[in-house]
Amino acid sequence: MRILTGIQATGRPHLGNLLGAILPAIRLADNPANTSLLFIADLHSLTTVRDPAALRANTYAVAAAWLACGFDVEKEHNLFYRQSDVPQVTELTWYLSCLTPFPMLANAHSFKDKSNRLSDVNAGLFTYPVLMAADILLYDADVVPVGKDQVQHLEIARDVAGAFNRAYGETLVPPAAQVQAEVQPVPALYGQTIAKNYYNTIDVFVDDKALLKTVRGIVTDSKGLDEPKYPATDTTFRLFELVASPEDTATLRQKYEAGGFGYGHAKQALYDVLVARFAGERRLFNELLNDLPELDRRLAVGAARAQAYGEGVLNRVRERVGLRKL
Repeated sequence: MRILTGIQATGRPHLGNLLGAILPAIRLADNPANTSLLFIADLHSLTTVRDPAALRANTYAVAAAWLACGFDVEKEHNLFYRQSDVPQVTELTWYLSCLTPFPMLANAHSFKDKSNRLSDVNAGLFTYPVLMAADILLYDADVVPVGKDQVQHLEIARDVAGAFNRAYGETLVPPAAQVQAEVQPVPALYGQTIAKNYYNTIDVFVDDKALLKTVRGIVTDSKGLDEPKYPATDTTFRLFELVASPEDTATLRQKYEAGGFGYGHAKQALYDVLVARFAGERRLFNELLNDLPELDRRLAVGAARAQAYGEGVLNRVRERVGLRKL
């Protein structure tokens, strides 16, 4: 099975990225029966990121996070690359754009949601689903693991592939969505669901002092030390149960409900479990960020392989639409 996963470079990877995308994708990649293509969607990030230095730094941070969390690029069935290192994807985007109805893009949830928050709505944001479709269809991906908010984009990719195949004959492989239903939404520190754009994130890769400061800043209710507390509605507890063992989670729940246990104690427990859970990943992450040539080398190897495969698919498309194969 050929599996494709991408993550944008709009910010440093946070706890939500790790639990919702990176770690599940790596578990799939560990199965030698799967071919896993993992990429950094730096072209997608240009719809919102205007700082070149920030984009480069974010791209390296995302790359370091994937590798630090255990994605093994030395395995033949694993590919890891920057989206922008594979120019074939932008060419395919144009061919697909010519078959994508305007109303389909206008009704995309991602465009409607973001257009209400961005001061400069751009064409890249509008055509975002077409580029995403090209990311998938260029590699004949069978399955794309997604969150529930991305299912519509997979449906668009399937619709566009179907439209191309009806117009030109069977050429592209419609992907299937694998919704990570078992992954709980990661609560944000100050309300809403965790997201880079709202500075509501826990960056587990910062140093101990900065991580502790972030955890201590989590918003809680006003219950005093001696009062029983409600784990189900408390952000600190909900974050704790996502990374701690069932036994430790049960113990913390008892302390919440018994009283005599303050939010300061709970936050210290969360900090301790984050440091313990991601100790190896944090060390490797910082080692990789201190060796950018090695990161570039690993990404270049994956890009070369992605280009080679994508060129085969693109030549099928060129021939079908009446253009010369390269």
